Amino acid sequence: MTIIIGLFITLACMLGGFTAMGGHVMIIWQPWEYVIICGAALGTFVVANPMKTIKDAGKASIQAFRNDVPTMDEHIELLSLLFFMMRELRDKSRAEMEMIIDAPQESEVFKRSPSVTADEELTTFICDYFRLIIMGNARTHEIESLMDEEIETARHDKLKAYHALVAVGDGLPALGIVAAVLGVVKAMSAIDQSPEILGHLIASALVGTFAGIFFSYAVVGPLATKVKIVREKRLRSYVIVKQSLLAFMNGAMPQVAIEHGRKAISAYERPTINEVEAATISGAARAGESKKAA
Repeated sequence: MTIIIGLFITLACMLGGFTAMGGHVMIIWQPWEYVIICGAALGTFVVANPMKTIKDAGKASIQAFRNDVPTMDEHIELLSLLFFMMRELRDKSRAEMEMIIDAPQESEVFKRSPSVTADEELTTFICDYFRLIIMGNARTHEIESLMDEEIETARHDKLKAYHALVAVGDGLPALGIVAAVLGVVKAMSAIDQSPEILGHLIASALVGTFAGIFFSYAVVGPLATKVKIVREKRLRSYVIVKQSLLAFMNGAMPQVAIEHGRKAISAYERPTINEVEAATISGAARAGESKKAA
């Protein structure tokens, strides 16, 4: 939504200012100039990137438009899942834990956190490291190093779309010049026409330079920045898991371990201790009372 609002403000101010100066807005409407610029940009984008990156760029753009980042409630769900998994690890046998890890979608523990199970990559990340813990002989510093490497690899992969969009944005001004040059070539072929016609053709050609710069700095560049912000916020969930599991491996109680994870959340989206406790410790107590009553 913020992207649409921002584009509306940009266009309103730009076209409004141009009109106030006495310009005619319709002269900017040169569809074939836009076809040249956007078509060339799309073509170079396809040439420069593998199909996976092209598809991921589309997915990342949709996430950016939706501002699809973890909410406070989703952070609480993740912390709750980690808390209950740690409790299960302390109370259940290795065979029982392996059943949970091997089929997380069917586990009651994971069903409590639908936003986590909806993210298949994050679910796999959690299960993989719980599997390493239950296998035994896992040294904390080795697990930390492995987690850091996997998170960095995931970050590299998730930001490929951002880098691809930045490259397109950087090239758009030059492609605008290409469109402008083609427009000038067309104008020069009509050099024998009246000054009014020739002036109109030259103005149309200059629209290409304007469009290339506008698309670069007012559309693609900001979109790429938004993609980066959204993707990095989504990757923060991996850091939450990492900090919680490392604290647990170092001997912290589950409720203390998830506090390490809570502190890894940005202050703008971080739930309070009481909110996390209500979803974990208090929730576990209520679940225990329900079992006894049954």
